[in-house]
Amino acid sequence: MTHVAPEDIQQPVLVIMGVSGSGKSTVAGILAGQLGWDLEEGDDLHPQENVDKMAAGIPLTDEDRWPWLDTISSWIVEHTMAGIPGIITCSALKKSYRDRLREKNVVFVHLAGSKQQIQQRLTARMDHFMPATLLDSQIATLEPPGDDENTIVVDVGRSPAEEAAEVVRRLGLAPASGSTALGHPTPGRSTAAPE
Repeated sequence: MTHVAPEDIQQPVLVIMGVSGSGKSTVAGILAGQLGWDLEEGDDLHPQENVDKMAAGIPLTDEDRWPWLDTISSWIVEHTMAGIPGIITCSALKKSYRDRLREKNVVFVHLAGSKQQIQQRLTARMDHFMPATLLDSQIATLEPPGDDENTIVVDVGRSPAEEAAEVVRRLGLAPASGSTALGHPTPGRSTAAPE
């Protein structure tokens, strides 16, 4: 029998997904702080044209999204090739989008909730370029992950810290080697408005 050393096991990359307002940035920030993993905000990788469209209340088309998804995919592949765990936020609303991001070590963490729950979070949020008026468009676009996708679904009816704790528990995650994270819940970015 061949024994695999822990450092040889492929580290996961978590894609924190869901519609705007589901809390992706907040939960991802808490997880990154607890685990000591690399964190990337997918929204920061949008080209300026996409940001301008969303700020104007214009839904993005697939053509708008493909270059953005390719940039996110590159980030995932870099971490996969280096064996480094990571967390990246991305709405990943359609299966075709997730197919673009899929790698053997990728786990999609779908933050899911009712339209009312998401609307409340979204309207409480400040300084973000996605207006609440685009929520209906995002909900209409969402294709929930199927059983054949490497996904866990986390309900957003609780605090972000509780949601992050569920992700850690269900995936059996542990701080990265050399991390100063203690592995217990931390306040995280409690002052940040939920995404």
